[in-house]
Amino acid sequence: MVILRKVRSYFKFCVLKKLVLFLLFGFSLQLAIAQSEINYWPILAKVTYKKEYDDLLGIKIDKPIFSPELRSLEGKAIQIKGYIIPTDGYKSHKEFVFSAFPYSSCFFCGAAGPETVLEVMALKAIPYTSEPIEIRGNLVLNNKDINRLMFLLTDVEQVKK
Repeated sequence: MVILRKVRSYFKFCVLKKLVLFLLFGFSLQLAIAQSEINYWPILAKVTYKKEYDDLLGIKIDKPIFSPELRSLEGKAIQIKGYIIPTDGYKSHKEFVFSAFPYSSCFFCGAAGPETVLEVMALKAIPYTSEPIEIRGNLVLNNKDINRLMFLLTDVEQVKK
């Protein structure tokens, strides 16, 4: 009788342990999925500007001031959904501009601000499409080189869904 109680107790413990591990795995998976679904565009919009004189241009320019939340993302991998913007001056399908909005509403058409575009440097070519795509890469903040966009995404790969 004592042995039977011990076996039942051990069986209940094993079932409970497996249930806890299963629940922890489920919550971990859900958290990983939720993190990949973060919309980074509103975070990228947390930029203010300060007028500074540029010696090379001889005029005052708007220098971006990045929020602490935005600075905390620098160098980190982010996954973001948007549109490839065809532009002159980019060498291939490995270097292009990526926008929160389609071409007809993007920064270059005057319909949005500079915080809605980023410069992409992909590991391998990403074919052009007018449909939205998701990409993942490392965020670089630029407030020094006025010949580049203020956001760069390096080591980019397209996320296949």
